[in-house]
Amino acid sequence: MTTSDSLPLETVVEEPVLLEAPPRRRRRRLSGVLPWVGLAMLVLVVAFSAFYPLLPGFDAYGQDLSKVLLSPGDDPAHPFGTDSLGRDTASRLAVAGRVTILVILIIIVANAIIGMAMGTVAGYLGGRVDNALMALADIQLALPLILVLTALAVAFGPSLTLMVIVLSLTYWVGYARVARTTTRSLRERDFVLAPKLQGASGVRVLRVHIVPTVLTQMLILASTDVGSVILLMSAFDYLGLGVQAPTPSWGSMIAESQKYLRQSPSQAILPGIAIFLAVAGMNLFSQRFTSESGTPARRRRSARGRTATS
Repeated sequence: MTTSDSLPLETVVEEPVLLEAPPRRRRRRLSGVLPWVGLAMLVLVVAFSAFYPLLPGFDAYGQDLSKVLLSPGDDPAHPFGTDSLGRDTASRLAVAGRVTILVILIIIVANAIIGMAMGTVAGYLGGRVDNALMALADIQLALPLILVLTALAVAFGPSLTLMVIVLSLTYWVGYARVARTTTRSLRERDFVLAPKLQGASGVRVLRVHIVPTVLTQMLILASTDVGSVILLMSAFDYLGLGVQAPTPSWGSMIAESQKYLRQSPSQAILPGIAIFLAVAGMNLFSQRFTSESGTPARRRRSARGRTATS
């Protein structure tokens, strides 16, 4: 067989190797769709919380004992039904969503700032400062949050402010460790050493050359932490350690509806659905930032690499 005759044969033999298996293509297509599904879930929760209070008839605190424990659809004025005091469930879900969004933003931003500051300083200076800050992080991890918050609630009384302060000061360890690792990997790079050799101060080097890269990592970590913090906040509200009556929250609404599960199970199911949409939506949407093939640019680079290898 001549060389010219063998070329088509090699092409025929190697071409099926380049074809991607159907299950793998389906998984890749699904991984590209899921972040947008998560975004749609988040938009639904945020839009409902933001715009439902603007509708006529909105009243999250008004009581009507003649309309107690209505199921969804029983009364057009209360599309999601009412609770044990005749309060509109849809209005309370919207207010609870607003409270949750505001509290989550405060907690995430506070922890990201504290963790980024401590981790960046520890990674840049190293030595005793690094050891001291990481020892503080290890001590923080050893403290059970629920026991700390319970003890403080007994001493000062449960409140939303107390919960926000505790979670804002005790959830920073993950951010600090990521910031420390990123800073340690950058501090010996040429673009960091060059300004130091030219006399730039350590503060300027951190602010201009290291913090922007660390901030990107903090944003990615924050997107994955939102769901965990929502679940933690809902658990504290359920136990009565967070948002206090009459202000509604998803966790407290589930706790209040436990006595009436037989008469009106929707009063527990609806806030549970709201928690699910917020947590699952954020977790799905964060895959766009954490997955190796999460962006079109990365997928194109990966595809080019496979083609070149073949």
